[in-house]
Amino acid sequence: MPLTGGEIRLERSHDGRVANLTLDHGRFNIITLETRSLMAERFAEIDADDRIQAVVIRAEGEHFTSGGDIAGFMEVEPFDLTDLGQDITAPARSPKPVITAVDGYCFGVGFELALSTDIRLITDRTEFALPEMRLGMIPGSGGTQRLARLIGLSRAKYHVMTAERIKARQALDWGLAASVSEDADGLEAEVERVVSTLLGYSPVALRTVKEVLDRGIDAPLYSGIELERKSYAMLRATHDFGEGVAAFNEKRTPRFEGR
Repeated sequence: MPLTGGEIRLERSHDGRVANLTLDHGRFNIITLETRSLMAERFAEIDADDRIQAVVIRAEGEHFTSGGDIAGFMEVEPFDLTDLGQDITAPARSPKPVITAVDGYCFGVGFELALSTDIRLITDRTEFALPEMRLGMIPGSGGTQRLARLIGLSRAKYHVMTAERIKARQALDWGLAASVSEDADGLEAEVERVVSTLLGYSPVALRTVKEVLDRGIDAPLYSGIELERKSYAMLRATHDFGEGVAAFNEKRTPRFEGR
């Protein structure tokens, strides 16, 4: 199986304020090494565009993705795999909020991609899995660490070691997903609802709270609270906070500018 192929389309909506990334590689959207590189390239473009305030990742076809190009990995030298997770996990390093809209299968590296985003919206037919153990391998793009932090060590050990799938309602109960829609149409409506909510907030406040949450979760409690406190004080000096207070007092919708 080739290591190349697959596309990640980048389109803008909401007057250029939302970047929409769409995986497109056949029915199961197999993620090749080329797809991984494209993800990093797309996010480099997104992160450099100050007009973009939010990102949505979707997939074309019946399933989000069945995972990576398994046979192709045998064509890659072991040393070359050490930096494997740096590209597909670009959403985690982006300062912008990233939403994943998942319908159908979300396996292997596709699940790791979803785990590296901020908000996961799914349907009743969504299934998550890290099946690498079936191949004599482990997840290599952050799957073990992010899953354990989201659902707890015991549950993560079970699902990684057994490769058992996590169904939609279970994912919702465990906090892996923010919401479950009945079908693809419902999922798109939910994406629009969340995107519209985020676009109504200050970009600088969203950027700051993402960093506080991501960095604070791995720090001692005191350090996390200190980061939060100093970030709170920093935001006090922004135009957007002043606008938010003025709008509240004047009983109108704030007009945030991201500064």
